[in-house]
Amino acid sequence: MSSISILHRACLRLALLPLPPLRARATALRPPPRRRHLHLPSRSSMSSAASRLSHIATATADGGAAGESNEPPPAGSAVAQEDDGLSGDIVYRLPPKEIQDIVDAPPLPVLSFSPNKDKILFLKRRALPPLSDLAKPEEKLAGLRIDANSNTRSRMSFYTGISIHKLLDDGTLGPEKEVHGYTVGARINFVTWSQDGCHISFTVRVDEEDNKSGKLRVWIADVESGEARPLFKSPEIYLNAIFDSFVWVNNSTLLVCTIPVTRGAPPQKPSVPSGPKIQSNETKNVVQVRTFQDLLKDEYDADLFDYYATSQLVLASLDGTVKPIGRPAVYTSIDPSPDDKYLMVSSIHRPYSYIVPCGRFPKKVELWTVDGKFIRELCDLPLAEDIPITMSSVRKGKRSINWRADKPSTLYWVETQDGGDAKVEVSPRDIVYMEHAEPINGEQPEILHKLDLRYAFQSRKGKVKVTNNSNVSVVGAQAKARRGTSWCDESLALVYESWYKTRKTRTWVLSPDKKDVSPRILFDRSSEDVYSDPGSPMMRRTDMGTYVIAKIKKQDGSTYVLLNGMGATPEGNVPFLDLFDINTGSKERIWESDKEKYYESVVALMSDRTDGELSLDQLKILTSKESKTENTQYYLQTWPEKKQVKITNFPHPYPQLASLFKEMIRYQRKDGVQLTANLYLPPGYDPSKDGPLPCLVWSYPGEFKSKDAAGQVRGSPNEFPGIGATSPLLWLARGFAILSGPTIPIIGEGEEEANDRYVEQLVASAEAAVEEVVKRGVAHPDKIAVGGHSYGAFMTANLLAHASHLFCCGIARSGAYNRTLTPFGFQNEDRTLWEATSTYVEMSPFMSANKIKKPILLIHGEQDNNSGTLTMQSDRFFNALKGHGALSRLVILPFESHGYSARESIMHVLWETDRWLQNYCVNGASKADSDSVADSENKTLSASGGSAALEDPSPQGSSYLPRSLL
Repeated sequence: MSSISILHRACLRLALLPLPPLRARATALRPPPRRRHLHLPSRSSMSSAASRLSHIATATADGGAAGESNEPPPAGSAVAQEDDGLSGDIVYRLPPKEIQDIVDAPPLPVLSFSPNKDKILFLKRRALPPLSDLAKPEEKLAGLRIDANSNTRSRMSFYTGISIHKLLDDGTLGPEKEVHGYTVGARINFVTWSQDGCHISFTVRVDEEDNKSGKLRVWIADVESGEARPLFKSPEIYLNAIFDSFVWVNNSTLLVCTIPVTRGAPPQKPSVPSGPKIQSNETKNVVQVRTFQDLLKDEYDADLFDYYATSQLVLASLDGTVKPIGRPAVYTSIDPSPDDKYLMVSSIHRPYSYIVPCGRFPKKVELWTVDGKFIRELCDLPLAEDIPITMSSVRKGKRSINWRADKPSTLYWVETQDGGDAKVEVSPRDIVYMEHAEPINGEQPEILHKLDLRYAFQSRKGKVKVTNNSNVSVVGAQAKARRGTSWCDESLALVYESWYKTRKTRTWVLSPDKKDVSPRILFDRSSEDVYSDPGSPMMRRTDMGTYVIAKIKKQDGSTYVLLNGMGATPEGNVPFLDLFDINTGSKERIWESDKEKYYESVVALMSDRTDGELSLDQLKILTSKESKTENTQYYLQTWPEKKQVKITNFPHPYPQLASLFKEMIRYQRKDGVQLTANLYLPPGYDPSKDGPLPCLVWSYPGEFKSKDAAGQVRGSPNEFPGIGATSPLLWLARGFAILSGPTIPIIGEGEEEANDRYVEQLVASAEAAVEEVVKRGVAHPDKIAVGGHSYGAFMTANLLAHASHLFCCGIARSGAYNRTLTPFGFQNEDRTLWEATSTYVEMSPFMSANKIKKPILLIHGEQDNNSGTLTMQSDRFFNALKGHGALSRLVILPFESHGYSARESIMHVLWETDRWLQNYCVNGASKADSDSVADSENKTLSASGGSAALEDPSPQGSSYLPRSLL
């Protein structure tokens, strides 16, 4: 940057002081001359902002915590603190107050329903954690990050308190009862109901001195009184939560993974290695793996992994009885049978691997009695380094081993017939088996079903979480239909299979215990075709604590299942509840969301404890309800009157944006593909008076096999706009128009691979989105910024390289920009670099760094552990940009991973983003700067310091550097 340019900007900053006060939106609508400072409505607010930043700079330098100060700022400090970010002071910054207030709003609680649906836990949360939490030491082992002091996964979020409400007969909530007895300020995790709902179990940890994490102790609380106490009388028994934590075996006993009491000090790293690090493939195995991170590096790491991951299983009763069972091992899951007579225990063992995470280590699954007596081994799978990267490829051997939910102790699992390789053509591809826990007289496993596609993924029993757009979560309310097998009874089970390449998905109807009834296909459709989605069966809880398909009986004696669907339509999602006849395929809609103003959905079946069939006249469901301006609340709805009772009254999380404008807009790409996006406008905005706004486009591309599916509408125009800590919607408070989630489909029909025309389709989608917001008069054509996270950051860099005419600047967070660094696949691309060299190169914005002429802000967590998005990606991309004189900035966030969590980090990300948008979008700085870059491009030397940079023959095209220059 020239000295003239620096002097010019300094003069502009000084010229700021005499400006008259500005309206909150005036800067965005009628920008004053270009200046390098944050949006300041008035001179008084400028002083207070300077005071905040001055305090942060001083406190951080002194090692104190960042925060606000009431002290008046030093004379002339406003410009010094609200600087352009180019000064030598590197400190954490705060964004404007209107953004801070939204981010710092108290989070809403998590709700957890009791097994009998008669009580609700309100699990209280804190706001953003401090950076000191992330700065705690952690071990990176076998794909895990471990807090060595607490012997659990590092960076765990937690609850700060638990309160209990009874759900009264009229549907309203009873008075709050606080769970008490543990240390004030304790961190609470793993909250779990006993099967009868009389007790809850949870863990408590209290931080020690020097910011060290305390170990986790298991506590029990009586639900009626709220009184809590430690489960173990001995203060020396701690939870090992590296993998599984604990599970209720019955109403009075828990099986707990504990730190072995005989464990000594952790192994010490040898000061001198015993030999070199060697990996060998002299057997010529084909092993292709993605860019996994935090892997084991040597034998010391393997020893350290064993040290922290090894558990002793302990049966602990509420009366204080403690009984260790089994030997210490690296147990990864413990799963009691529905009748509580058996335990299915999974563990991993050596030999370990240096190229894949622990999920692929050798795995043993054993069957024990509930008191720890070994019965038999179900499987011992070898190390799985060679799972093909092709989508739908799986591990060899038994997988998805589970208990039948409708039987006391029957196991089922699936075995691949193609060696796990999706490229192998074979029929059948998967076989589903089942057998009793203890086979009698040498009985062999029974074949339940044979599948030509891949048996679908199956989640763990009882692990359920329903989230929505108001940042409220509901856990334990309703088990979703398992993506694998949904059980009902001896005459009904549903089995799911799918195939990624074709997007085909099938649902089979089986009579598992009736051999004379043949399986038949119930649904055969494309997983991309959301309009044809019939919904998933609602599940009811059994007396054994499992979940099975609910059968509903009408007064005429006919029996149905309940299908709960999102109801995708060309006008948006309209969730529904259907009575569905499995035998005839006929259905009757008994509930549907409001279409005009509200978005409603079915969260849970509340009348689910009746064994057998449920009467329609006694049906009770939990629903959620929200609108564009009203945050989510929960309701009980009962039949036959369909009476609705509101059970929550959560306050609006950001009332200052309560009157924002939201519209789901529809437009078309030049190739005819229909696209959608959510357009948000600031409260009080009047296009006729205020004119076009600066606009932020934030998106994430997706792959499709058909144009029709890509053009389908997903989401509802009536959904409440959830605003997370780093959401682009925060800039509504700064007077921006926000185009959130514009669909950017990358389509590969038939034999064509989607990514072979990635850049072409990416640019076409962006052109259509920009054209639409400009045509509507809400976005200034010269003030449209683009941004995204992860694959959205990859998108952002590509758009600035290949569609610079559309955007004035970009924000790219935690992206991967050079696909040659992920040679064995990325995202949904399962070809290797050597199979699709031109695709990898053309898609890599790193290879087009010389084309990027618009300002780009790169942000990345220093400890990013996401596969493919190594921090090095941003480092190298920034060096490539800088080597071509591009206006760019790289921000590396200490201790942060792929997503950002610490308050200091998040606030600074927002400050950086706001500064970038104010400088290069609102104030139009990018055009002059970019022109100067273009004028001097031929004079720029390459990063290697030798030859001159190549002139780009087609600035807006999709050409790439010759392979000789890679």
